[in-house]
Amino acid sequence: MDDEQLARIAAMEKALNDCAAATAALTDQLERMDALRDEMIALFRYYGSADWHRDREADLPPGTPAGVLSEDAAYDAFTELRDAALHMRALAADILDNRI
Repeated sequence: MDDEQLARIAAMEKALNDCAAATAALTDQLERMDALRDEMIALFRYYGSADWHRDREADLPPGTPAGVLSEDAAYDAFTELRDAALHMRALAADILDNRI
């Protein structure tokens, strides 16, 4: 066995370990997102609803966390989630169509 083969095997071993670790982490995060599915749907439905508009006009006690009532926080979160979903879809298509 020559040095080139050993280097290739070492590089592919690293790739295998990196991919396995990343896949395990991704699976954990996907399971976390799946568990939050009902909360996400409730938030999607709440944002911009009549309740949301009423809640925005309410006189909240000082110190009450209410980022959900801002337009930017929810919109930014939805945009990031959509971008992540599109990224996952593109990655999944690449993996399924071209790699395995």
